[in-house]
Amino acid sequence: MSIFLYNTLSLKKEEFKPIVAGQVGLYTCGPTVYNYAHLGNLRTYLFEDLLKRVLLYNGYDVKHVMNITDVGHLTGDMDMGEDKLELGARREHKSAWEIAQFYTDALKKDLAALNILEPTIWCKATDNIQEQIDLIKVLEDKGFTYKTSDGVYFDTAKVKDYNKLSHLKLDELKEGARVEKNEEKKNPTDFALWKFSFKDGEPFDSAQGRRQMEWDSPWGVGFPGWHVECSAMSLKYLGQRLDIHCGGIDHINVHHTNEIAQSEAATGKKFFNYWLHGAFLNIAGGKKMAKSDDNFLTLQKGLLDRQINPLVYRLSALQVHYRKPMEYGEESLITAQNSLEHLYNQVRELKIKNYELKIANDEYKEKFLNAVNDDLNAAQALAVFQEVLKSDLSDDEKLATVLDFDRVLGLNLKTALSLNTEDLPKEVQEIFRARLQSRADKNWAESDRLRDKLAELGFAIEDTKEETKIRYK
Repeated sequence: MSIFLYNTLSLKKEEFKPIVAGQVGLYTCGPTVYNYAHLGNLRTYLFEDLLKRVLLYNGYDVKHVMNITDVGHLTGDMDMGEDKLELGARREHKSAWEIAQFYTDALKKDLAALNILEPTIWCKATDNIQEQIDLIKVLEDKGFTYKTSDGVYFDTAKVKDYNKLSHLKLDELKEGARVEKNEEKKNPTDFALWKFSFKDGEPFDSAQGRRQMEWDSPWGVGFPGWHVECSAMSLKYLGQRLDIHCGGIDHINVHHTNEIAQSEAATGKKFFNYWLHGAFLNIAGGKKMAKSDDNFLTLQKGLLDRQINPLVYRLSALQVHYRKPMEYGEESLITAQNSLEHLYNQVRELKIKNYELKIANDEYKEKFLNAVNDDLNAAQALAVFQEVLKSDLSDDEKLATVLDFDRVLGLNLKTALSLNTEDLPKEVQEIFRARLQSRADKNWAESDRLRDKLAELGFAIEDTKEETKIRYK
């Protein structure tokens, strides 16, 4: 069945056709790890996870690359201010390297809590400095760069279709870039490929001393610009499989536009065929949630500290199309919490004999595919999910079907299933009973060993004062 995706390049839905049959190269812009990811950032990662799951569900082999920006992203989206990692290091009295590792680890915990599949490849900007230098050299050799007192810049005037992703008039892009006020730039839209640590032999800000993150280069000691990392790493790790590139809509006019300009100037080839962008998460009053406005909520503050299942937020995001702004507030959170618990209760109420002998119902699976393959219409897919539960299918077939759908939805529906021991495979029954006995004997080491053995077989244990339950992981 064909997949149709809205391509920012063409401003229309297009049938997805991979470069290599049966394979997809997917690049998603990752975080700048100077602070926690907020719920707006996580909404973008959720939409990208939905895309990846839909591709996998359709049988594609997906190579997913996600970058970690641990150097080079300045306080603005252009080339102003200070590197966010250096700024974060001073704020928290740690090294820039410690800041990067801490917030990378925090991000990975958030992704796991939201049941977001990890990328095939994590790639850090600091691990790929040479690749970025090499790309800049190619651009220099082809005449696309010039040097100023503070760095090496890309000359956007030499790119005829610089605005092809933004679809804005060049004057509008130039006006948006003028806030930087760098008088040495030839054009307002020009951007830094390499920034120098020193100016006239001294650090730019002598009060701060030398940067923590800087490297030698053919142009002088410094660090790469933000935009060059994604070009260098996607070309390195995806090669000829430049199928889909994703990010938030705030990346369109600057970051992704600059990626395209420098990549196509360097290679002479099209840089990614499909560009997908997720809309903002807004707080009350329609204002974008953003770190720069200090109005953001993290997953920890917004849900975990309140003992709310993080998948409540996942379901809430699924109910709003990724290209539409999403409103976040107390009322919408409570509604999603009730909806998720209702879904779990519906699954719990199914009278299961042996759903594993069943396969997903073809008729409903086709409906589900029609929904998710139509530009990731998850809300319609959830409606099909409800159709299944209200249908006259047997409970075993209902469960087999909705668990198949959950490969895309990612709501961990198996966690709602508490199983009767007689429904378990014989080997699992024996281990489960042996564990009950070990707990009765207070042989805690044996109890832990048997619990781990059950986990290897795909089952989880819940011990309460009243009873021990077993469920699918």
